[in-house]
Amino acid sequence: MLKLFYFPGTVSLASHITLEEAGADYEAIRVDFLSAEQTKPEYLAINPKGRVPSLITEKGILTETPAILLYIAQRYPDAKLAPLDDIYELAQMQSFNNYLCSTLHVAHAHKQRGSRWADEESSFEDMKRKVPETVGNCYRLIEHEMFKGPWVMGEAYSTADAYLFNVSRWLEGDTLDIKNFPKIEAHRARMLERPAVQRVMPLHQR
Repeated sequence: MLKLFYFPGTVSLASHITLEEAGADYEAIRVDFLSAEQTKPEYLAINPKGRVPSLITEKGILTETPAILLYIAQRYPDAKLAPLDDIYELAQMQSFNNYLCSTLHVAHAHKQRGSRWADEESSFEDMKRKVPETVGNCYRLIEHEMFKGPWVMGEAYSTADAYLFNVSRWLEGDTLDIKNFPKIEAHRARMLERPAVQRVMPLHQR
């Protein structure tokens, strides 16, 4: 059985939704960030990065959302969560997912995780002020250039949709109005109608 380590409000929601969409046999284990459980030796033995998600498989442990999402899609091909028969389309999906991971998520993290990049308190405040601009630029690129519709990749649902839904839930916290991104707003509403999302969401309420 797979084991997914997660915490509400984090990027682990995408992996949780994808496991549910796949019909996987898995156990979801909540890591208590409120008591800093992610920094304790027991969890660091699972993921030395001290972050979620982490996915325990029969062969070992996977971390990083793009890797976990692709693993689930390939392990459960009948769920059709990725264009596995088209290497170009698959690369396009991975390009989107990696953009969320390497650019959008990092821009968002500058709001509360400034100590990863600087030491001065004034630098932290400057980073926070910049977040609406940098994160907004990411969403404008997605809205106008990257999102095909009605799903991220076009007509077919994929892991990219779970990932976009996950990070788009941070929009309001970054002081951005989702109504300025109508495609992303419609995508969020469409995702909330999916049974897999409805089953997972109660576990991701703080």
